[in-house]
Amino acid sequence: MRPGLFEKNLRIKQFSILLIASALAVSCGSSKNASSKKNMGTKTIVKAENLRKLDSKFDGKISRSVSDILKDAEKYIGAPYKFGGNTSSGFDCSGFTVKVFEENDFSLPRRSTDQADAGQKIDIKEVKPGDLLFFATAGGSRVSHVGIVHDIGADGEVKFIHASTSKGVMISSLNEKYWNKAYLHAQRVL
Repeated sequence: MRPGLFEKNLRIKQFSILLIASALAVSCGSSKNASSKKNMGTKTIVKAENLRKLDSKFDGKISRSVSDILKDAEKYIGAPYKFGGNTSSGFDCSGFTVKVFEENDFSLPRRSTDQADAGQKIDIKEVKPGDLLFFATAGGSRVSHVGIVHDIGADGEVKFIHASTSKGVMISSLNEKYWNKAYLHAQRVL
């Protein structure tokens, strides 16, 4: 090898690893401080100071098609995270939403940024199960994560099902500090 060629190849490999790690860090967010409890009947998180009020006024009635979507989403709880994945052997966040909606004969774009433009933007107070929630997990306003509204507590607490990078498919709450701060907006696609 010529002098310097080894160093150049090493820098290229290091840059490639850094690029891949960066993509994973912002592709579908994190699950810091996330709840993975399956008991949806009780409040899992106590609201902390400085959290935005991200509650819904949902009336509790859902259609059969939304119920079917949520049942399909729940069957994947515990499936691992896999960048670019859209099967039960591993999901990324948008691969998870695509798979669940596809199983119910509804098509979504593959990327979370494109899903964020599908359907109709709605206020958080109007969200109901089956709606999509979008997050900027790397800060700023760039969509980098998506989840499906799973249920609304009696107190308005919004819980969503999603594929997190560290715990795979799980249910989290907008009352969790990490997700509360990362929340961007909601879309109704059904």
